[in-house]
Order: sequence, then C-alpha cells, then structure tokens
Amino acid sequence: MTNTVIATEQLHAHISEQLTTAIMLLDADLMIRYFNTACCAVLGLGEKRLSAQFFPDLFQHCDINANHFVSALNSKQGFGVSDVQAVLADGRHLLLDISVTICENPPEHLLLEIRQVDQQRKISLESLQQHQHLAARELIRGLAHEIKNPLGGLRGAAQLLEESLNDELKEYTQLIIAQADRLRNLVDRLLGPYRPAQRVSANLHQIIEQVRQLALMDNPALVQFSRDYDPSIPDFPFDPELIEQALLNIVRNAQQALEQTEQPAICLQSRVLHQHTLHGKRYKLVALIRVIDNGPGIPADIKDTLFYPMVSGKAGGTGLGLSIGQTLIHQHGGWIDCDSWPGHTEFTLYLPIADTED
Repeated sequence: MTNTVIATEQLHAHISEQLTTAIMLLDADLMIRYFNTACCAVLGLGEKRLSAQFFPDLFQHCDINANHFVSALNSKQGFGVSDVQAVLADGRHLLLDISVTICENPPEHLLLEIRQVDQQRKISLESLQQHQHLAARELIRGLAHEIKNPLGGLRGAAQLLEESLNDELKEYTQLIIAQADRLRNLVDRLLGPYRPAQRVSANLHQIIEQVRQLALMDNPALVQFSRDYDPSIPDFPFDPELIEQALLNIVRNAQQALEQTEQPAICLQSRVLHQHTLHGKRYKLVALIRVIDNGPGIPADIKDTLFYPMVSGKAGGTGLGLSIGQTLIHQHGGWIDCDSWPGHTEFTLYLPIADTED
C-alpha cells in the first residue's frame, strides 16, 4: 500500500511538471510551498527565487493582494479573476488569469492556477478597440457635422441682426457670435485632423526631442524628464507634424496627471520590435515610443474607454487629446496602447517601420 501511495504521489508530481499552466501551493501564511516548472516560465523567475517565498513579495503591484487570499481561507471559498495586472519586483508587467482553490489535503492551503494572457488579450483588445474607436469616431463626426451646419446659419443670422441694433443691444448678438465660435472650435476638434498623412523620411528621435522641449517650456508641476532612446531605430517615412501632435497630447496629459505627485517624473523611451503584428498585419520592424510617468494611474472606470472621444479623467477635460492621438497614429497603420496601475502609467505608440511580410 505504501509503495502504491508513493507511486501515486510521484505520478501526480510528474503530471504537474508537464502542465503548461503554472501551479503553486501556498500555506496559511501565504508562503510558497510548491510550484511546478511552468511557474518559473510564466513568472520568469528561478527556483531559488520562488522557493519558500512570501507570495505577495514577488510583486511591486498586483490587483490581487494578501487580503483576497486571507478572505478565501477564512470563508473556505475559492475564487477566480481574469486580466490581473501584476508587476514583478524587477518591473516586468504581466497580465494573468488566476484561479484560487481551497485545499482539503493539505488543509489550510491555497492552490493557485496561473495563466499568462498578455499576448492573446493584447491582440483581441487591439482588434476590439480598433472597431470601437472607428465606430465612435464615425458617430462623433456625424453628430459634429449635424451641429456645424445650423451653427453657421445661427452665427450669420446674429451678424445680420447686429446691423439693425443699437450699441446697447449689440452686446447680446456679440455674445451669440462668441458662443457660436466657441462651439465651432469644439466641433472642429471633434472632427479631428482631416488631412491625410504626408510622409517623409524622418528621424523619430528628433520628433521626441521637439516634444520634450515643448513640454519643458510649459511645465508648472516641475516634472523631471528622462530619456532612454534606442539608437538602432532608422529613419523611416512618417508625417512628423502628426506624430508630434499625437505624442504631445500624451505628454501633456501625463504632465497634468502629475500635478499632485511628489517628485513627478516622465521617461521618454524608444525601442524597436522585430516581426510584430499590428491590425492583423505582420511587420518586419516596428518602432515604439513609450511615455512613462509615476502618477496616480488611470481611474479603473475609464480604462476600457480611454481613447473614446469625450472621455476624460480630468475635471473640465474635453477627452479629445487621446482620441485624436489614436486617429493620427491609425493614419500611419499604428496603434496606441496603455498599461496603468497606481504609481505607473505607460502609453506605448506603435509605428510600422518596414513593410509587411510577403
């Protein structure tokens, strides 16, 4: 019987080592008591780093904290959470699906099943957001045109009326004209850039530096800027004016988000990706621009609609900067993505450099 039990335990251990799902066993103190090989692969950590470690210490940030596990043990009810944002101690960001089961043997232990879903979620989210963004833009454009047409007539009528009024009453027509002009400017911003991208071979880092200089000229929060550029990015065709506008919108948003942050900082970073897929097309080379700040993070209730027109986390904000920026990058076949948690917000601009694969 003893030999049978040992053989069964060895079989279970062998099976767990063959799984691609990360399996981890935590005791009542949330210390790691067992993990399979897949844990090392998913978390990118060696066996020594995982052995007998306090599980929450593996992360700088994790959407699931120690209180969730303690509550599960106390209630003896497991739980599962999708799209868990986790930032490892070395700064690497992971998106995980985590399932927690209460063990009967050994008692007072938690069995964690961890799956990394970064790439799958990113591809599906990119596709979903692309369709939602385009649909929202078409809706806004349609509404903006419907507003703009009668607005011009309203302004013209006020000008004609003004010619027949005395000076005391003209202040009312001037108010109508001023408000009509304000609404027209808002509608023009809603319509966004209308001209196609005019691509010329240019240096991406020159554009990033121009944006940094502009941001430093208007920097009331005294944000410290740092640079981390990849010199291997070649010159490639893009519209410098449109890319500058898109990047400046993001940097300005970051500056405003840092107004209440101690020691506010923004890092401007560039990288190059090889064989990367954007909008279902695979490109030989893709340039990245990252804008990373140490602010409070993006409110959870607007994360999924961040690039929609009229969505803003700022009081009094129009919510047009990111929407327009996304449109400008779309014109280049690229994409803007965002990862955010308290103390860290990272916008990434993807721009194709080389042609698609044949």
